[in-house]
Amino acid sequence: MIPLAFAPIGEKSMIQKIGGKPDVRQHLENLGFVTGGDVSVVAQMGGNVIVNVKDARVAISREMAQKIMLQ
Repeated sequence: MIPLAFAPIGEKSMIQKIGGKPDVRQHLENLGFVTGGDVSVVAQMGGNVIVNVKDARVAISREMAQKIMLQ
């Protein structure tokens, strides 16, 4: 497993596990990050990670991206 923050740009991966406090996990789930879902990194800019998740583009902090583990 690798954190989303270190995933290669453009490669589709499956979310294996989401860590962090319950409120952080709930926030990520509301954005579309769910276990078993597909995600791909579009770009990394200025400490943020821009990803495609559930047909939407979302920017999250690198710190949040560290909590999302990929297969």
